[in-house]
Amino acid sequence: MTRGLFVFFLVLSFVEIGHAIPQAPSSDGAVFVAYFWRAKPGQADAYGNYIKTVAEPIDENARRAGVFEEVRTVTPAAGTTTDWTHLRIFRLKNAAAADALGAGLDAATARVVSDEAQRKANSERSATMRDLVRREVWTELR
Repeated sequence: MTRGLFVFFLVLSFVEIGHAIPQAPSSDGAVFVAYFWRAKPGQADAYGNYIKTVAEPIDENARRAGVFEEVRTVTPAAGTTTDWTHLRIFRLKNAAAADALGAGLDAATARVVSDEAQRKANSERSATMRDLVRREVWTELR
């Protein structure tokens, strides 16, 4: 009986230890890249318009090219205090796709806005409207 209890508690201790060890994120599941942006004072509407008129056509081109699966832009609900005004979340197939997101968006930008001077002007314009708060990468709970 004592030996049986010992084995039982030994097995139980391994089960508990197994649950306490953090698991590395899977590299084969969906990955989300989140960009938190803060519009400069008085620029929230202008930045929202910039997203709709400049960024979304580029995003759609990149999505059709397989760079990412989906993108959502959200803003905080009224009365919510955050350090950001616009959150853009890209859903990607896996970690490798997340690593390639920047290059894929750059390539889509070149396809959609073929004039280099206009690309530079768009970049300078966006810099007057918003600042990057942070970039986060998340994995899907599996």
